[in-house]
Amino acid sequence: MPPRPRTAHQKPVDAKKTFLRIFRYLSVHRWKIFLVAFLVILSAGAGVAGNYFLKPIVDDIIVPLIGSQNPDFSQLLRILLVLATVYLIGVAGTYAYNRIMVTVAADTLCRMRKDMFSHMQTLPIRYFDTRTHGEIMSRYTNDIDTMRNMLSQTIPQLISSVVSIVGTVAMMLVLSPPLTLLVFLLYTDQFWVTKAITKKSANYYRAQQKALGTVNGYVEELIEGLKVVKVFCHEESSKKNFDKINDELCDAATRANTSASILNPILGNLNHIHYAIIVISGAALAILSGQRELGIFAIGLGTLISFLQYARSFAGPISQISMQFNVLLNALAGAERIFTLMDEAPEVDDGYVTLVNAKTNPDGTLTETPERTGKWAWKHPHHDGSLSYIPLKGEVAFENVDFGYEPEKTVLKNVSLYAHPGQKIAFVGSTGAGKTTITNLINRFYDVPDGKIRYDGININKIKKADLRRSLSMVLQDTHLFVGTIMENIRYGNLTATDEEVVAAAKLANAHWFISHLPKGYNTMLTVDGGNLSQGQRQLLAIARAAVADPPVLILDEATSSIDTRTEALIEKGMDQLMKGRTVFVIAHRLSTVRNSNVILVLEHGEVIERGSHDELLAQKGKYFQLYTGMFELS
Repeated sequence: MPPRPRTAHQKPVDAKKTFLRIFRYLSVHRWKIFLVAFLVILSAGAGVAGNYFLKPIVDDIIVPLIGSQNPDFSQLLRILLVLATVYLIGVAGTYAYNRIMVTVAADTLCRMRKDMFSHMQTLPIRYFDTRTHGEIMSRYTNDIDTMRNMLSQTIPQLISSVVSIVGTVAMMLVLSPPLTLLVFLLYTDQFWVTKAITKKSANYYRAQQKALGTVNGYVEELIEGLKVVKVFCHEESSKKNFDKINDELCDAATRANTSASILNPILGNLNHIHYAIIVISGAALAILSGQRELGIFAIGLGTLISFLQYARSFAGPISQISMQFNVLLNALAGAERIFTLMDEAPEVDDGYVTLVNAKTNPDGTLTETPERTGKWAWKHPHHDGSLSYIPLKGEVAFENVDFGYEPEKTVLKNVSLYAHPGQKIAFVGSTGAGKTTITNLINRFYDVPDGKIRYDGININKIKKADLRRSLSMVLQDTHLFVGTIMENIRYGNLTATDEEVVAAAKLANAHWFISHLPKGYNTMLTVDGGNLSQGQRQLLAIARAAVADPPVLILDEATSSIDTRTEALIEKGMDQLMKGRTVFVIAHRLSTVRNSNVILVLEHGEVIERGSHDELLAQKGKYFQLYTGMFELS
């Protein structure tokens, strides 16, 4: 397996690029977005307009009523009714745009998850070998969740705050330009404080998201290996390791949340100071206006009250913007991680040879047919436009293959081997000798930089990967079963298989007996990864899944490692029938399982050091002889 990559410093978020990509997803709902924008402006505008009504209420109605012998409240009631209508419109607009944005956000994130999952299916095995599962899962959970908050709440509130600020400034200029200038001068310090704090917040939030992915990966790994942890009594060391990475997350989260939390108190205290200065200044101008002509500086009582409302509400949107800006930065950090996954280069497939159903012509040649004949052929287009059909036999040859997961570390060195149809080829060697790597190359999970691998005489780089893998079947040491019935899990090897074919495959793998004794037989539901079955039973189902695929080439990577010797003996006959007429590659530590192989290859440090049948290798009295007689043990 390739090594995990070293942790790199995270690049700064390209906010503009990320925003554009998010809005491309939102463009599907462009008319709803326009409606939301209109409703936000309407709601914010209603709040701004409502404050202006205080001026005529005080100057034109309340002041004249003071001291009146026969006060008439009808005009006051009319204007209060208009004021209530304005505020109701604002409330209705707020309710409507929040409801719409919730549905828009849910649909957008649903499509984003689908795109992310679809793209993930195209990524090469190398991508998953070099990342923890928890880190990848974090994109689907934590990062998507931060985007949900941004789309459903942050963006509407930011628009509302901007509209409120613009409207408030306009109304303050109408009421008193001198006091408006004073407000601008006072609130300049808030701009610089907000800018300084949010700049640090961006870095902290990116570090927090990264640390969260690390914690998720570690927890997922520990849950999968919990039995191993307990067997070796490593609970305390596991806790120490978790505490270390959890402390890193705690530190990153503390820094991020602290930078976000201190902003509001700072701005709030500045607002109080600013408001007190504005009140004193406005009151002084109002008193002086009653005593002398002040021109542009003159201000009435109603105007002052209305202006003070705007001055107080002016600070609210600014605080709201600063607070939502932190949420926005957090969401952008999450969005960047999501788009980073989507931008990963997909698995390269430049193959053009495909696998097709074939039939034999009277002259013995093959042609393509849409019908399922049970006979397969490689459809090979040539540069001159002609086509040739090569029967699928399962002949595999390695020609001077060199390979390494990393350029500076070679795993296979000048490996040459051949496997004729129907042969059983066994690989024996120490851990890390390159046995599993050979099978990974046959599947084209990785491509070889030097040398060639031929399949039925065709360079496998010319064969489309999906068609190549359709002609192969693997039984791995680590079985994986999906949540579903036993019937569905076996049929996973061939989705078009009938129930009878599934049962036949189970019988071939000797799994039918234990399946029949389950309460619901083949309809028994399996839990995650087949947790309600024994390890041996899971392995038998994996073998049955390979059998139902009916491939010409079969790869058994320690396929019987989890099966006891008695069960192994029971399935040997079935496996012999399964392997009949097929090319079989076997990786095994139990040398008893490879005795009947046509060819046994002994690997050491990525090189084939011995080749021959069981008897031939014993006669050579080399490494295989030492292994078989117990003079040397596999590590």
